[in-house]
Amino acid sequence: MTKILLIYPYCLEDRLHAEEVSFVPIGLYYIGALLKENNYDVEILNWHNINETPQRIKETFIEKKPDVIGFSIVHANRWGAIDIARIAKQLDPEVKIVFGGVGATFLWKHLLTYFKEIDFAVTGEGEHTFLSLIKCFEKNRPGKTRHKNIKNIKGIAFRKDGKVVKNKPADKIQNLDKLPVPAKYFKYQHVALTRGCPGNCTFCGSPKLWGHKVRFHSADYFVKQIELLYEKGVTFFYFSDDTFTFKKDLVIKVCKKILERDLQIVWVAISRVNYVSEEILCWMRKAGCIQISYGVESGSEKIRDLLNKNIKTDQIKRAFALTTRYGILARAYFIYGCPGENWDTIQETIDLIHEIKPLGAIFYILDIFPGTALYSDFKRRVKQTDNVWLERVEDIMYFETDPALSSELILAFGKKLRTDFHENLSGFADEVELIDDKELYKMHSDFCSRMAMTFDYGDYSGIETVKDKEGVAERLYKKSLGYYPDHRAYLGLGIINQKKGLYEESIITISDGIEKFPDSEQLNICLGISYMNVGKYNKAISYFQKFKDSDQARYYIESCYKALG
Repeated sequence: MTKILLIYPYCLEDRLHAEEVSFVPIGLYYIGALLKENNYDVEILNWHNINETPQRIKETFIEKKPDVIGFSIVHANRWGAIDIARIAKQLDPEVKIVFGGVGATFLWKHLLTYFKEIDFAVTGEGEHTFLSLIKCFEKNRPGKTRHKNIKNIKGIAFRKDGKVVKNKPADKIQNLDKLPVPAKYFKYQHVALTRGCPGNCTFCGSPKLWGHKVRFHSADYFVKQIELLYEKGVTFFYFSDDTFTFKKDLVIKVCKKILERDLQIVWVAISRVNYVSEEILCWMRKAGCIQISYGVESGSEKIRDLLNKNIKTDQIKRAFALTTRYGILARAYFIYGCPGENWDTIQETIDLIHEIKPLGAIFYILDIFPGTALYSDFKRRVKQTDNVWLERVEDIMYFETDPALSSELILAFGKKLRTDFHENLSGFADEVELIDDKELYKMHSDFCSRMAMTFDYGDYSGIETVKDKEGVAERLYKKSLGYYPDHRAYLGLGIINQKKGLYEESIITISDGIEKFPDSEQLNICLGISYMNVGKYNKAISYFQKFKDSDQARYYIESCYKALG
């Protein structure tokens, strides 16, 4: 039987936000599921960090002896895939190497021309194309694959008589529900309800990859996938759609089904500011959504127009106000170093940040990638070809192609944006106003305690420019408990009081929490520690004894007995 490995390779550069490159693209799971349905031996390897232990690459290939290796290329990881493919070919020159994904879709000719390790490139949606290619390999054993059989497979590129050729494009899958549910075979956290995006941003490859028509799974298919993953122990999900909220009725139907099936999940999504409403946000929050990321890009309408973002400032303000009001963290994506960027446009972005008060923000330097309108413009402007990618780089920064911008200026822009956001973040958190809806009080409590944790122990706790971290965390924990009993809030508030030396207050808070959550080891140990600090060791022992099999509890029990002599 043909042995197939599907690999998500590593990028060249480390990321500030590691989660951006650490997850296998959902498309690879769809391909794997279709192969499984056709009784193929297939494994998916997440090698996003295999470069840290490179010896494992050769060891894995020697152990698994693959006949075909498929790589998911998102452009930034293409060199990782090339490096791994070279090792595979050195070990077995007969192994078939197939590149697919957005990177291969837009650079198929370049990759096949200059990298002999690559045998085939799959362009566009890869499920049926890759399956057809595998079947073709099997029909032509032993010996080389005959080109006359390959030429009928839509959606592939390959070498023929020393030249790189490309077949007709594959038809887009119109009924996505006909694809097997990947969760039957694999465990993962990224899921997608749709394929495609209604936008046409100049920096994004989605329009050219998917087209402008958005296609949908049914609510039943999508929630069934979540349910299968939930049964495998997955409770946190990334809804990876470009615009999850594009079809209002479908989104609400998905949320209702999550609630009907009592799936106790937490999830984050991506959307556009012009595709949200109060009704959608309310249902999303009830169904477990805790964060929505919006591409704001810039506070300058002129720059947003140049990026073809097609959103207005009023829409941005409304979306952020509503999202926060329903207890969902509104996170903003910003891009700087754009055409026409200067200190005035940076100030416009800062001014907008002060108005929308995002509780999360990510700032990117504008990149140029193949498949985007920005890339086409770049090739025209500097008379460049795809050969620019022969250099061992992930991407090209726009500012590197614009004489009006410099690396020093870009660094200054980024520092100014991040510093201003962090310096004002505590104020943004204090100003949060949640909708007064008793049905949402439990979720409001959860929202406040989660936000408190980011200041107390999470992302913001280690950032020096974030002001009054402990103070804002304490206020948010108290706000949380004002809505509903929340385990996280009791614990966080109790520990803050301990840090301040307010042990009696900590005892009152944690005791109240234990009434609501009597089986919580964390709360019981926290209470025991507070009693130790006021010299009530016997009282402390009674709380530690509940969890005497715990290493932490045993340590404190011994400490109490020593104190008691």
